[in-house]
Amino acid sequence: MKFSVSQSSLAQALSVVAKGMATNSTLPILSGIYIKAEDGVLEFQTTNLNISIRHKIQANVEEDGTTVVSGKILSNIVKTLPDAAVTFEGSGHVMSISCDKSSFRLNTLEPSDFPEFPEFALSRAIELPSSLLSDMVDKVYKVTSKDTSRPILQGILLSVEENTIRLVATDSYRLAVCDSNTETSSSDEAFVTIVPGTTFHDVLGLPSMTETILIGTTDSQVVFVFGNTTYISRKIDGTFPNYRQLLPPSCSTSVKIDVEQFAAALRRVSVIALANPSVRFDVDADGGVMKLSASSPDQGESTELLPVEVEGESMSIALNYHYVFDCVNAAGSEKEVTLELQSTMQPAIFKSYAQINYLYLLMPVRM
Repeated sequence: MKFSVSQSSLAQALSVVAKGMATNSTLPILSGIYIKAEDGVLEFQTTNLNISIRHKIQANVEEDGTTVVSGKILSNIVKTLPDAAVTFEGSGHVMSISCDKSSFRLNTLEPSDFPEFPEFALSRAIELPSSLLSDMVDKVYKVTSKDTSRPILQGILLSVEENTIRLVATDSYRLAVCDSNTETSSSDEAFVTIVPGTTFHDVLGLPSMTETILIGTTDSQVVFVFGNTTYISRKIDGTFPNYRQLLPPSCSTSVKIDVEQFAAALRRVSVIALANPSVRFDVDADGGVMKLSASSPDQGESTELLPVEVEGESMSIALNYHYVFDCVNAAGSEKEVTLELQSTMQPAIFKSYAQINYLYLLMPVRM
């Protein structure tokens, strides 16, 4: 095989398929990149047996052929090359690479040993705006569980119905829900699936992303198709927790908080809360202030008063400040969030309303 391609185009292609390479597999072929050159097109494939990625780019192909090269070494080589034409020439189990004044010879693996790219026939599919979807995933992604013993909690519930996209994630200590209205290709029937959180986040961050992304499902797969990229992940089996039963119909106290002031105050108060990540929130309905406080037997204590708008009764609650920060960061550019409280030992709920409506439920800690 023989082909040449620009360094910039090659570097982007490798960064797209890199997520599919196995990092610690006992099978060397799974840490390789399968390359097929044919009819002026280069096709790259990677798989770790859980996800499979295929990406195509234009190239000057002089001789058709297939090969498998070490993904890590090839990526490291291409990153260091100047933005010029890179020529590949392969014969047997050796690949020669040249660019400008640089040249390399790499040992290759047998392409027939590389797993075939999964075939799929989508039972359901929907096309969504990728930029909006990416913003929504960013808001819920950190709430997915890292506990491998409960894989269902590592997923994000995606539902699309009547032009409303909704994402839900929970790790059993907190819950994040966001929704937004947009034109979709949805039919009368709702589109519902559970996507592995890491996969969802990785896909939408790929440099080959287009304005819209097609998401489809089979019995065992979630499939993403955009531009010249196809990304297939194993589906998470199981039933997502019924999150709606956690949402109370009303609240005893509602507090409107300036996000920027709140983030700065929380950052200062939490300096003391090193060993114990608990920060206490005392809402004074009459005074229109919320006191943030933290204490540590070894370090001392900290307090800060924050002016707020309060509806309802005075209330106190203690929350894990790491989790509160995740909420504040997810609120992003929003100027205001509303904190809703029922009682000291019931969950706190943060809400913000904009193009993307956001709800973040957090279990309290003991005071």
